[in-house]
Amino acid sequence: MKILVINGPNLNLLGTREPEVYGHETLDEIMQDLARLATAEHQVSLECVQSNHEGDLIDQVHRAKDEGFSGIIINPGGYTHTSIALRDAISGVALPVVEVHLSNIHAREEFRHFSFIAPVALGQICGFGSQGYRLALQALVPHCSKQGADGL
Repeated sequence: MKILVINGPNLNLLGTREPEVYGHETLDEIMQDLARLATAEHQVSLECVQSNHEGDLIDQVHRAKDEGFSGIIINPGGYTHTSIALRDAISGVALPVVEVHLSNIHAREEFRHFSFIAPVALGQICGFGSQGYRLALQALVPHCSKQGADGL
């Protein structure tokens, strides 16, 4: 089983960008930890990508379907609240997706409360820092396994 982890704009700044909100871990550290967990506990192959460009993120979603990924974990960053195009890409590929946010977007500025992604995702995990990625993996893997077993 292959899972694609997509990280959106400004997540390349983790560790230095507002550490009181997003923590002190870098994106590379978070993704390396997640990859170890995926291999050791779930026997899953993980590929992690990051882009600050909306079209690149959409291309990655399309690629996930084309290249046989079983599911997607996505932290769309600021595109969560603005990108109908990213939402449509996720809906269009019909792969199971879990949306992740390091901070609790519902406890922050009002403009962050709405997600275009949530309605087309299996679920949303927010507010647990980097642990949110691990929780997303733990939720997504059994769902993808069941889907594969059911032939869906």
